[in-house]
Amino acid sequence: MNTTLIGSETVAEGTMRFRFAKPEGFTYTAGQSIDLFLINPPETDAEGDSRAFTLASSPDDDHLAITTRMRDTAFKRVLKTLAPGAPLRIEGPYGDLVLPAASDRPIVFLAGGIGITPFYAMARYVASHQLPHRITLFYANRRPEDAAFLDELEGLAKENPRFTLVATMTQMEASARPWTGERGYLDAAMLARHLEDATNPIFYLAGPAGMVAASRTILEERGVPGEDIRTEEFTGY
Repeated sequence: MNTTLIGSETVAEGTMRFRFAKPEGFTYTAGQSIDLFLINPPETDAEGDSRAFTLASSPDDDHLAITTRMRDTAFKRVLKTLAPGAPLRIEGPYGDLVLPAASDRPIVFLAGGIGITPFYAMARYVASHQLPHRITLFYANRRPEDAAFLDELEGLAKENPRFTLVATMTQMEASARPWTGERGYLDAAMLARHLEDATNPIFYLAGPAGMVAASRTILEERGVPGEDIRTEEFTGY
């Protein structure tokens, strides 16, 4: 499907959001991804001219959006310099890291860094449709400056009593912003503090491969069955 760039903006240090026109007839579920293709880019490298991105937009939005760390690759350099109206191509949607249809069990999101994108889309969708899902989102970053959509997520938590945000920072000594929330890495003790009332939850994990693996180990040690752990690794984002 063909699309065009609407615009882009910085949403955290080193992280940008890109918004695209939604092709006619394109539908997806919050949490799904697309493949994005550059068209005749002025430069390329061994990683190629396409990337997979989870959609950070809600299906209700009149556009599509992705959010990505701006690594120094040919793809990211070209993407950053595209002007509004530039043509691109997308394929998809893909993936099954989506909300369950039933809302009888609590949901726990564990996000590291840019892994927030599927959960941000889901949280917005749940809020806009006033769905009954009970969600606790753990969101780990080095500093508040690195945390994409932190302000928006804090707003959603205030507006939706069924949505709880637990943000934690691991390197506040390098931050210029005040922080009164959790500090340190996601661990079993942090989960226990905030999930003592959660009965039989379903866990969703998204972020860098190391974070996803460590979180899975914590959950397995807690006795969480494998079928109740759903994951997505953001490798080379």
